[in-house]
Amino acid sequence: MTATVDRVGADLEWRRGTLVVATLLIAVWTAGCVQDRPRHSGGFQVVEASIAEIHAAMEAGELTARQLVDAYLARIDVYDRRGPALNSIIIVNPEAVRRADELDQVLAEQGISGVLHGIPVIVKDNFDVAGLPTTAGSLALTDSFPPDDAFQIQRLRAAGAIVLAKSNMAEFAFSPYETVGSRLPGYTRNPYALTRVTAGSSGGTAAAVAASFGAVGLGTDTGNSIRGPSSHQAMVGIRPTMGLTSRDGIVPLNLARDVGGPMARSVADATTVLEVLAGPDPADPVTTTSYGRSRSLRHALRDDALRGARIGVLREMSADSVHSGVLAQFDQAVADLERLGAEVVDPVSIPPPEPRPGVGEPARAVCQRFRFDVNAYLAGLGPEAPHGSLASIVTSGQFHPSVRGRLVAALDVLEPPEAQPGCATQATRAEALRTRVRRVLGDHALDALIYPTWDHPARLIGDLNSPHGDNSQRPAPATGFPAVTVPMGYVDGGLPVGLQLLGDAWSEERLIALAFAYEQGTRHRIPPPTTPPLN
Repeated sequence: MTATVDRVGADLEWRRGTLVVATLLIAVWTAGCVQDRPRHSGGFQVVEASIAEIHAAMEAGELTARQLVDAYLARIDVYDRRGPALNSIIIVNPEAVRRADELDQVLAEQGISGVLHGIPVIVKDNFDVAGLPTTAGSLALTDSFPPDDAFQIQRLRAAGAIVLAKSNMAEFAFSPYETVGSRLPGYTRNPYALTRVTAGSSGGTAAAVAASFGAVGLGTDTGNSIRGPSSHQAMVGIRPTMGLTSRDGIVPLNLARDVGGPMARSVADATTVLEVLAGPDPADPVTTTSYGRSRSLRHALRDDALRGARIGVLREMSADSVHSGVLAQFDQAVADLERLGAEVVDPVSIPPPEPRPGVGEPARAVCQRFRFDVNAYLAGLGPEAPHGSLASIVTSGQFHPSVRGRLVAALDVLEPPEAQPGCATQATRAEALRTRVRRVLGDHALDALIYPTWDHPARLIGDLNSPHGDNSQRPAPATGFPAVTVPMGYVDGGLPVGLQLLGDAWSEERLIALAFAYEQGTRHRIPPPTTPPLN
């Protein structure tokens, strides 16, 4: 029955260019399949539930962590493999129920024990979680069990969170455009339109949290992968300053640009999670720069924060091919920022690189770190790991055909990053870009720069030819500066689009304040139509 509904929905969207009929089909299917299913959470509705609402219900005796976990697991059962079949979850944590029972005992004895007490979290499957495999979306790592938790997972657990499930991802985080790998067959589907992509590589987390399979989620971002999927699923994603959060225990893609951070349905929830994650970790030297940085971020959540703020509109980020609907939503966002009290400088431009006498157009600097970064991660798994090197993975052949070329090419790189001229050139250019971004911020006394997170809405699954519009690849990753995406509206009958705010290093507090005020003043977030509340 599922395959029939999906096929009909896809055909209707292709022929009519609308989501309405597909949505109605799914709603009818859902009503017929779940009408007798218990809610598992008393009278509490988990769809779109915030951390604050969950804790208020717990303190009032109206909800337990066990009921909450059961409710999310019921939604995963109905909507991830059946019905709309989002295909977002790789594995459910078998210890989640036991952990929930423990936290309920703590609640009964002493009340809420941490800022994430009993909060179920969806974790991208490149974070090490003790007792669960960490696959990075690859069949080759199906039996790869890490010896301990990633640092960010440790911090979540210490704050009382429950690791509920691990989510699908683009294999080895290679693709920003779609979420497909070899560990979980098939694409992860966008819950706002089942024939559309979730972006990548954290698309599983985005789809799962957007569909209320968990309260909040974790993703990683090397060039796009927290912000792009968040934009495509009407969510908030924060790429923190390089060094604010540890990468220890995360399968790397490029340690010069990898970061981990929160994905949530609201700025408040993303901020709460980031506050927990942030801090120095001796196992990740880049975090030494975060010593002495305040991790108190929730006090920035003020709905009047845009009053007197100065925002620069970075229109140069959008190409001539920008989707007309996205551009219209962006122009409305600019107007909304002004309505909410901001002073908008429109447009501003990042100064071009300064010319060097006698030097022509700079060649593209190539820095190929993947082989060395992933080999170091694999070596840390110990002798029981299924693979100790990238070469072993390539020999196994256990990966999606689409990533073979990149894996094989990585084996041809013999020089470590410190010996590659391209890596040194990239580092020099990154420092120059930081200077140029700071110049435009300083020259105009700006709090932040804004631009559409993507210039186009989510593409059809399997379409890698039409314009993608990914603006996240620059300038945040190269500078290491923080960036936040927040829902900006919808185009083409219900496809979400996002507004991105970029600031100087360590400006998370200010960016969060601005994003929160914009979110509260516009209220764009609506739940996806394909995963309604269970009866």
